[in-house]
Amino acid sequence: MKMRTLTTSLLLAATLGIAIANPVNALPVSSVPAGAVTVTDWYKQNVYTPQNDKIGDIKDVLVDKSGKVQGLVVAVGGFLGAGEKDVIVPFSEVKATMKDDKWYLTMNSSKDDLKKAKGFKYDSKTTTWVADNK
Repeated sequence: MKMRTLTTSLLLAATLGIAIANPVNALPVSSVPAGAVTVTDWYKQNVYTPQNDKIGDIKDVLVDKSGKVQGLVVAVGGFLGAGEKDVIVPFSEVKATMKDDKWYLTMNSSKDDLKKAKGFKYDSKTTTWVADNK
């Protein structure tokens, strides 16, 4: 009876795609992935309009559970951090180009547009961004 239960359990696990396996160690890559850039090319960088007007700067890079970058927190307005508003924009809306041998970030929006957007604040207790209901 115990053997039949074990066999049934193993068959069920195989049918459901559940595998019992030893953990596999991650292997390092032997070359840089094609087209890869570092987070440093985005994080704490200024963002401009296509007309070269400064919108703000990237304050954080938001990554989903699968490791894909989904959004950027952009700080707009204010002076030296005072009166600043943090908004989240889709990662796909910010374009990177090279200018004077340095990354240059642009997006089709204005500082005023982003100032009108919903604001967010960083919650250090939950280590996530939450709505700023000011």
